[in-house]
Order: sequence, then C-alpha cells, then structure tokens
Amino acid sequence: MPLLTLTTDLGDRDFYAGALKGAVLRRAPEGQLVDISHHIKPFDIVQAAYVVQNVWAEFPEGTIHLIAVNCVYDSAYRFVALRRYGHFFLAPDNGLLSLLFDDIDPADLRLLDCPVDGHFLVKQVFAEAAAHLVSGLPFEELGQPAPPLLQRISLQPVVTPARLRGTVLHIDNFDNAVLNIRREVFEQAANGRSFSLFFRRNDPITRLCSNYCDVPVGDTLCLFNSAGYLEIAINMGRAASLLGLKVEDVVEVVFE
Repeated sequence: MPLLTLTTDLGDRDFYAGALKGAVLRRAPEGQLVDISHHIKPFDIVQAAYVVQNVWAEFPEGTIHLIAVNCVYDSAYRFVALRRYGHFFLAPDNGLLSLLFDDIDPADLRLLDCPVDGHFLVKQVFAEAAAHLVSGLPFEELGQPAPPLLQRISLQPVVTPARLRGTVLHIDNFDNAVLNIRREVFEQAANGRSFSLFFRRNDPITRLCSNYCDVPVGDTLCLFNSAGYLEIAINMGRAASLLGLKVEDVVEVVFE
C-alpha cells in the first residue's frame, strides 16, 4: 500500500487539512495517508524543512511526501515534484526544497500542472500528482520539466578558531530551543576544548549532557537532540519561555 505523508501549515481547526486528505484519497484510494504535522507555523518554510528533513528517511522507499506550507496563490505560483533517494516530494516552489536538499538534478524535477486560478489550488495539484505516482506511472510523465527552483540558503553558524555563532532554528513542542549547530560542526570546532554557551542574558551553559535527566529537575542544560542539533532545554521545564528564547535569537559558543 503506497504511503503518503502530509506536512502542512493548515492547522486542524478549519476544513483545509481534511479537504486535502479527502481530495488525495478520492484520486488515490489505495494510498495510506500519514500525518507528520499540520501545525507548522504559517508560511514558515524553515520550520517545515527542519521537520521534513528529520522524518522522511524513516519511511520506506517509494513514499510520497506532500508538503503544503506557504502555498501562496497567484498566477505565477508553481508547484513541483522532486524524486530523491527513491522518495517523492510534492511541494510549492518557494525555496523549501532547496533547504531540504543540495545539488538537485534537474532530471529529478517536474513542474506540476496547476489551474490558472482558485483559492485552494494545492488540493487539486497534490491530488492529481499523488494519483499519478501511486498508480505507478513514470515520474517523467508527471507534468513538465521544471525550471530552476527558487533558492533559499539556510542560515549556517559562523565558525572561528575560538567560537561558534549560531541562531535558534526551532522551538519544539516541549519548548526546547533547537540551534542551527549540528554535532559534527560543534565537535570539529571544539576539538576537545571546554566551552561556554552564551544566550540572551542568562548564565552560560558549560556542560554538554547526554540526557535531559543528567541535571536536576528545573535546571538548564544543552545536549544534541535525536536529529543531531544542539538544543537548549530545561529538565521537565519550558526552556524557550523561561529563558526568553525566540527563533532567530543569536547564541554564541566560546571555546577555551
């Protein structure tokens, strides 16, 4: 049974997510829908890319990933399909796919057929494309060859011999602050040295934990989360709210 994942900023208070699911299943009834999240912050392609980046590879090859985030509707708006590592990604051409993958081969991109007008275009576009892929028709026959994608360059930490300057990338459901500093970048920059993690006007964190419970309940800590990103957290607490952290806040790691 073909799997189709859904990641959207449509929420669950209105009819949009349900209508999208219904349209997909009506055109591809043999597919199995799997909700990833419908609570991406409206229009936030960076958050969407972070979520999809850390979930798509857990699914088997052949999975179709529908990403309906920041689907602004105008006459020039485009939707595309990407084939990558045996998976398929349907998304608006708004820079999201460029955040997910580097060096996309044009042969693995298709421009999806799209109505000239309408309010909820993604529903029809994704349903038609999903039906094509679920039925096993060739990827090359899906839409037309796509022009170059809109590019969005992800914000990378600044690395110097003595420090790392990064930003808050994401606030997760537990109110942990995820930084744009990956484990391999941190370890290479640290090279075995001790460190102090400075953020806002809080006391610096000087210890890297393996688990949240490595510190007493209510204490602040940092660790690498399961996705490999450095994270500021409070054991059994809401770090972002209590520490005043917001997305795009600057943090600094100083090595000694």
